[in-house]
Amino acid sequence: MRVDPSDLATFLAIARHRSFRAAATELGVTPSALSHALRNVEERLGLRLVNRTTRSVALTEAGELLFARITPVFRDIDDALEDLNNFRGKPAGTLRFTAARQSAQLVLLPIVTRFLKEFPDVSVEIVINDSLIDMVAARFDAGVRFGETIAADMIAVPIGPRHRFAVIGAPAFFRTYRPPTTPHDLKGLPCIRYRFTSGALYHWEFERGGIELSIDVTGPLTMNDQDLMVDAALDGVGLAYVFEQQVEALLAKRKLIRVLADWCPAYPGFFLYYPSRRQLPAALRAFVDFARAPAN
Repeated sequence: MRVDPSDLATFLAIARHRSFRAAATELGVTPSALSHALRNVEERLGLRLVNRTTRSVALTEAGELLFARITPVFRDIDDALEDLNNFRGKPAGTLRFTAARQSAQLVLLPIVTRFLKEFPDVSVEIVINDSLIDMVAARFDAGVRFGETIAADMIAVPIGPRHRFAVIGAPAFFRTYRPPTTPHDLKGLPCIRYRFTSGALYHWEFERGGIELSIDVTGPLTMNDQDLMVDAALDGVGLAYVFEQQVEALLAKRKLIRVLADWCPAYPGFFLYYPSRRQLPAALRAFVDFARAPAN
């Protein structure tokens, strides 16, 4: 049997997104054209690959097997085409990054904007995703996150400066509550908690003089976005624990007050990570070298 490779690429897009609409957007075609291409594959194979309802798209057992087998093949084809960029004398093509919002805002985007000025033949797509995903299956070239959240089979390169967290609150908050002098004092104060995409609540981490503390704070508000946590702190809802860089301007204007600064150490910062391959695409290699350069 013979199946058109372009139809297989269509199947891969549907399988990755589990959505005909999202796959059609990626490929630049209509959902009806996508359905027609999928029917071609299924008819030639004599197998149903996708179960589709009005609310969901799921792969059949045969579809899961085909997806697992041909994904590496198409990745190798993409890598081979990217390797041709080496013959052009300068990197070209598209780089796709996945990053949590703060990773993109504080580190990735500033590097990307400078990189694009140096490499005008490269285009970049940044997709904000706070959850950990299979970046190979989702066809991302690289991602940016804190080191402890990176899978062991990835290559990780530190980028950007070291970062500190800051415990902050509005002036009005401290007219009602006594400022904490040790992390243990937080247990008696309303705090704005952070919940990871996994569902776990973040325990505020502190360190001073070799003493490490993890405080399970309590409070009336729980969020999963640090920018909104800053907004809530400005409104006096409670104390927030956010990246220092996020609130530098607000602290300078005295719209927020920082406490427990001597308990907030600097962390190694963020890492650019990508799958281990025999040879990196030229554009990604150029970005890795650019991101890790001291001037950046």
